[in-house]
Amino acid sequence: MASSHGRCDQRFADWMSSLPRSMHTIPLTNLAIPGSHDSFSFYIDEASPVGPEQPETVQNFVSVFGTVAKKLMRKWLATQTMNFTTQLEAGIRFFDLRISTKPRDPDNELFFAHGLFSATVREGLEQISSFLSAHAREVVFLDFNHFYGVQNLHHEKLVAMLKEIFGEKLCPVVFAQEVSLQYLWEKEYQVLVFYHHPMALEVPFLWPGQMMPSPWANTTDPEKLVQFLQASVTDRRRKGTFFVSQVVLTPKASTVMKGVASGLRETITESCHKPEAMLLIFLLHRSVSPPSGLLWRNLFSHIHPLALSVFHQF
Repeated sequence: MASSHGRCDQRFADWMSSLPRSMHTIPLTNLAIPGSHDSFSFYIDEASPVGPEQPETVQNFVSVFGTVAKKLMRKWLATQTMNFTTQLEAGIRFFDLRISTKPRDPDNELFFAHGLFSATVREGLEQISSFLSAHAREVVFLDFNHFYGVQNLHHEKLVAMLKEIFGEKLCPVVFAQEVSLQYLWEKEYQVLVFYHHPMALEVPFLWPGQMMPSPWANTTDPEKLVQFLQASVTDRRRKGTFFVSQVVLTPKASTVMKGVASGLRETITESCHKPEAMLLIFLLHRSVSPPSGLLWRNLFSHIHPLALSVFHQF
């Protein structure tokens, strides 16, 4: 598996175990936990086929322009510069995961994918498990929220893989308010798996997707994003579940066309002066009390100073 281009501060590798004792018994629904968007996208492979979820226009674009088209696609699809291990060392604890099969693959292998294919699911999960084995008091949230070309046999394969790789680390479904760090540490659980598919109702350790709602602003406008986040904070207080607050600016087709050769990072950061700064503004906004119960997903992976800013609110 590829190495990471990003660097991290090792102080964040054990931030959960370093929290004050007073926070050990607080439900995790009441803590702000940093996460990453399209967490697997560091591994996106330009040599892979186009994902089955892509529209015909994209398929045709790639068939005409080949490798050049895929290189441009990667510039807009790769939201992370760190691999799973480095994200974990940087403090990331929520992972946004999209699963796909490859067309005509005789092995029925499962891959992370968004537009183009990324690493195999097994590779990624084993990397996460290795980190957890070395950091026994850290906890991760794995959010399997999109499935492309995935049939029942693939779901069964993925469930078996989760059991094999994480074993006793998997936390079975209970009332969300019962789950605190103390609860997880006592039972030696480290992994909460959220599964946005009916299969979740059949497996004790698969938390149904509705227990991890993830509203999406779908905007390139920073001000609209902040307004959306404010409304989301108010709404999540009524749900009593975990909740994702997506600090994500989404480019429109016109945005892509204007900066097609520049890519996502350069184009979007020019318009909003870094998403990290925006989130900090949101946290300090007078009309919103310090948010809790949120799983923050950022556009890029460099969130370490921000992680401290979030946790110092409590």
